[in-house]
Amino acid sequence: MATAVPPAASRIAVVTGASSGIGAATARRLAEAGYRVVLTARRKDRIEALAEELTAAGHSATAYPLDVTDRAAVDEFATAFRTVGVLVNNAGGALGADPVATGDPQDWRTMYETNVIGTLNLTQALLPKLDASGDGTVVVVSSTAGHATYEGGAGYVAAKHGAHVLAETLRLEIVGRPVRVIEIAPGMVKTEEFALTRFGGDADKAAKVYEGVAEPLTADDVADTIAWAVTRPPHVNIDLLVVRPRAQASNTKVHRETR
Repeated sequence: MATAVPPAASRIAVVTGASSGIGAATARRLAEAGYRVVLTARRKDRIEALAEELTAAGHSATAYPLDVTDRAAVDEFATAFRTVGVLVNNAGGALGADPVATGDPQDWRTMYETNVIGTLNLTQALLPKLDASGDGTVVVVSSTAGHATYEGGAGYVAAKHGAHVLAETLRLEIVGRPVRVIEIAPGMVKTEEFALTRFGGDADKAAKVYEGVAEPLTADDVADTIAWAVTRPPHVNIDLLVVRPRAQASNTKVHRETR
């Protein structure tokens, strides 16, 4: 007889990059769905404040400062769990928008380390815990950049292609085990930090990314999509879900309203 899947309230969801944007919004959604949420990010003050917010609302949340690129720290983090129900690999980001000819190799290394190696580190460390749950879910938050190129984005595009391939290959390799692999690939999302970080704090450049776009996606839109995919019945796997705002037809075709 098959073992019944434990209810969400008894299951742990680990969310990386939970200090802001999509990660923080996803932590809120999964907490509302009844998961015991573990918030990880480098910014201790941010995740502690979010954990306090969720706990005050009657949810279960724990903050754990973590750099996903530090393998020793990730392995130590993993020892805290016997089982994990959900891993949301959200930590990542973009740096710069230079062409290949003049792109900063250090920016490329940083993006690859965070978006790909960070995802690899957490997935490897927690996969046995996800297996042990009897119904685990790995979520990789990639990007539409992982599926199509655009000028000025090669470093980020390369990193997100890596994240996409990691998810796709893992799904093939663990088929038959009680772990789903879900990839969520958002298009244009307006958060408080993504574009600002990409352009080194230049607010004018960051604002131009969304200029004339009436309704880019929000962090909550993506979090809602992640939570929906995670809470499908255990036999249902959302292999890949691309989500864009209506104004965006592709990475390079966006409707911008003019005054």
